[in-house]
Amino acid sequence: MVVGTVILLITLYMSLTSGTFDMTVQDVLRTLLRIDQKPDQDLVIFEFRLPRIVIAALVGLGLGIAGAVIQGITRNGLADPGILGINAGAGAAMVIFLFFYQGKLKGTGWMSILAMPMFGLVGGLLAAILIYLFSWKDGRLESQRLLLTGIAIASGLGAISLYLTLKMNAKDFEMAAVWTSGSIYNANWKYIVSMLPWLVLLIPIIIRRSYILDLFQLDEDSARSVGVAAEKEKAILLLSSIGIVSACVSVSGSIGFVGLMAPHIARRLVGSAHKRIIPVCGIVGAVLVMVSDYIGKVLFAPAELPVGVVVAIIGVPYFVILLYRSKARS
Repeated sequence: MVVGTVILLITLYMSLTSGTFDMTVQDVLRTLLRIDQKPDQDLVIFEFRLPRIVIAALVGLGLGIAGAVIQGITRNGLADPGILGINAGAGAAMVIFLFFYQGKLKGTGWMSILAMPMFGLVGGLLAAILIYLFSWKDGRLESQRLLLTGIAIASGLGAISLYLTLKMNAKDFEMAAVWTSGSIYNANWKYIVSMLPWLVLLIPIIIRRSYILDLFQLDEDSARSVGVAAEKEKAILLLSSIGIVSACVSVSGSIGFVGLMAPHIARRLVGSAHKRIIPVCGIVGAVLVMVSDYIGKVLFAPAELPVGVVVAIIGVPYFVILLYRSKARS
């Protein structure tokens, strides 16, 4: 946790001071402490860089924790929040918004700014709830059925999104493509306010129930034998992770592989107890997204590479390694 926090602070420093408009540490501190204020430095830090850094940290935190929960419930180390169809549901809702409503909402008020994230949030929640309902069989939530249903519905929603994007004008198509690839370039404080309550409410619920995820690593009958209401606890944990992922995806688009990599890295660092895994997953996820956003912003300047693309470049080889290791164990 200490090492992760240090890496976060280093990334924070690099993200605040470097970019098209370079600033020194003294400039940043004077601006943050409101000493010798300069309008251009205020604009760069408080309107562009700081909201982007905060959203990157919160999104990574949420996706990392949700990934640990989903892998714990399904007992599948290759499970990822994106598999549940939340990303596809949010993406489809966002594409529908762009196709029918883009340009019709004027102004800079809360409604006009939060309209697209709210569409994404509702779309992600509806898709996840639909998958959740289809995964029930004989009064039980089946883990494998959950994953397969998620993959199927995600494919269908992806096809709908593709169909609508092909009918868009060039400007809306570009916006949809950037958003669905995972990008936080348009981060602002209102986006942070819209997602923060979900994290503040749901993450403590997951942490308090982290010991139940340890029991799920045996089997459901063993969990029931010690007095755990398996289906009830599964529902609470799964719905909490769905809410977190939906809130994250609504402001950042589809950022994959964070929920896959963070739990594996955390297990190698702190062992298999979820009371330690979950906080470390949050730190690791935040580091992954913040570092990836910094790389995408600086490495190809003045152009930008969406953070989701950078995470995927890192995540695809990691996923292949995990597949190879799981095949070797079997």
